[in-house]
Amino acid sequence: MSNVNYTTAHQLCLGCGLCEDICPTASINIEIKQGEYRPRVNDSTCLGDKCSRCTKICPGLGINIKNISEEVLPKDEIKENKYFGKYTHLYTGHCTDHDIRYHSASGGMVTGLLIYLLEKKIIDGAVVTRFSSQDNITPETFIARTKNELISARSSKYCPVSMQGIRKQIRESEGKYIIVGLPCHIHGFRKIEQIDKKFKEHIFAYWGIYCSSGRTFKETEYILKTIGIKKNNIQYFAYRDEGCLGSLVVKHNTKNDENILVYKEQYGSYNNHRSFFIPRRCHFCIDHSAELSDISFGDIHIKPYSDDKIGVNSIIVRNPKMNDILMQAQADGIVLLENLQEEKLVASQKMAKVKKDKYGSLVKWGKKLGMKVPEYDAGFGKLGFLKSVFYMANLNLQYQVGHHLWMWSIIKHTSKNKKQK
Repeated sequence: MSNVNYTTAHQLCLGCGLCEDICPTASINIEIKQGEYRPRVNDSTCLGDKCSRCTKICPGLGINIKNISEEVLPKDEIKENKYFGKYTHLYTGHCTDHDIRYHSASGGMVTGLLIYLLEKKIIDGAVVTRFSSQDNITPETFIARTKNELISARSSKYCPVSMQGIRKQIRESEGKYIIVGLPCHIHGFRKIEQIDKKFKEHIFAYWGIYCSSGRTFKETEYILKTIGIKKNNIQYFAYRDEGCLGSLVVKHNTKNDENILVYKEQYGSYNNHRSFFIPRRCHFCIDHSAELSDISFGDIHIKPYSDDKIGVNSIIVRNPKMNDILMQAQADGIVLLENLQEEKLVASQKMAKVKKDKYGSLVKWGKKLGMKVPEYDAGFGKLGFLKSVFYMANLNLQYQVGHHLWMWSIIKHTSKNKKQK
């Protein structure tokens, strides 16, 4: 475990990119390989066992969620749930700005609140992800410092997102920043805090986004191939736009026609591909709701909230400071909030149960079989040995199909929603 070659060799890499700028000798570069971000190590300059900073902060190797949450989250008046961790308050809500709410994945709370905090000068910026203006489809993580920059990053990105370079930018900047990320990103930054105090001084809060699982770039390739749109012709791309839960929206043209065409397909139809494009490491993740964040945001797939056609968020507050912000934002007319019962949140987040009960089983039995799996400080898993082995074999088979173009015809006939445009 002298460097991240160990992580990649055992297929534990999450593609977070944090190892690149934690390396003191710049020996790691992030590149795309087989549809996923992967670190490439220059062994001639790597310090190996004399350093090992990259493995110390690597979220792919696992994290002590229970122990760290006790360190970074308040101990008084805090509740805990098996499926989404510690919390102080639960809400549903949405941004009162209709345009932000309508064009965000669900509710627009993250974008609306970040704009509010920025304009109030409570923060100096926020780490968010948008699609690059060069091709409108490649994810670009950056520090947003204006309202327009925050709006450019709204809505979901169902593709790999790398955070390389963010740590250096934050530690070399003045002021306070919010990092918006997936559970694995938050895991990595919490580990970085332990060895980089200067970085930690600039963090105002971590905002987590619920994550059922990651997706490889292969899924985007498959979707574009299925709907017959070439990547080079895309002028605008959004996985989820125009209401809750939204639609895939692609604005495009052709080389011989400058007229802009618009393709739309309802969310849940275009990306219901089982596990064909889910990275292997995601099947060993037990954190659905970013349990180490200060506050978490996501959808709420349960009535009456699912009947809303504009957008509603569910919100898990873990740090009282974030609750104070929510209350002030509501008083100022920025957001609308309602209390949410714990059982309704659990019922609405099926993947939270899958991660603890099924993926937790893969971690447990994989370790007993001698596999290299992530290490957690909490035991989960309800599946027995044989069911776990069968489940793991099925997931690995789907992963192999998704990575080979010549096998993609299988996906069309086995996806949960066989009707594809």
